[in-house]
Amino acid sequence: MPPIEDLMKRLLPALTLTLTALMLTGCAGTAPSTDREIKTDSDQTDADRRAGIRLELAQGYFSRGQFSTALDELKLALQAKPDMREAVNLRGLIYGAMGDAQLAEEAFRRALTVYPNDPDTLHNYGWFMCQQQRWQTADALFDQALSQSTYRAPARTLLAKGVCEARAGRLLVAEKTLLRAFELDPGNPAIAVNLSDVLFRNAEYERARFYVKRVNGQPEQVNAQSLWLQLRIERKLANTGAFDDLSLQLRRKHPQSPETQLLDAGRFDE
Repeated sequence: MPPIEDLMKRLLPALTLTLTALMLTGCAGTAPSTDREIKTDSDQTDADRRAGIRLELAQGYFSRGQFSTALDELKLALQAKPDMREAVNLRGLIYGAMGDAQLAEEAFRRALTVYPNDPDTLHNYGWFMCQQQRWQTADALFDQALSQSTYRAPARTLLAKGVCEARAGRLLVAEKTLLRAFELDPGNPAIAVNLSDVLFRNAEYERARFYVKRVNGQPEQVNAQSLWLQLRIERKLANTGAFDDLSLQLRRKHPQSPETQLLDAGRFDE
């Protein structure tokens, strides 16, 4: 697996951005309409409450990789409320995670039929297309999500778009996309590390160092992958002292990690 996908999978959990949350199904991405009442708990029907509980369970199981159980809970949510946007959206993600690409694509298409131009669905559908290596379709879906005036999570979609561009080998384009994401959300370590990784692969070592150091300077954000990335950058820059310090940190804090094994084997280009 190329470095950037590994960074996505293992850095994002610290942000509640596992691949599940990168493909967030919540309703935070769209601003509420101004031509109706704001919904409160007292407005919920029994069906709303049942569907909400089942959806929350489905999302929890999905985030833990228990896809079959997540699908069972999702079906119960949709029985209670067939048009629940978040549940309709999550269905495509679950089918995709279970390896049924045809069902996943059908689910996303149905979701967009019910909720045309819904940015969360467009984002998730785009990431699914990226996983299928359908690069142009993924790019178009991400752009469509970003074009929605009500969308309130553009940094999330720019992160996914940039990672997808990097996976497709479009590193210079990915760099520009991830820079835009960083401008919108400079405190997001997943964006900073993925941007640093792309810059590293583009031989922009000083710039790459700047972004990953921001992450490694925060104890709650640093992990084996971010240490390994900076370690390789410092090696390219011939910063022996920093290289030795990062090597010590990696071995001490993450002795069993794949990154430590690569370090011990001297395999710096993998």
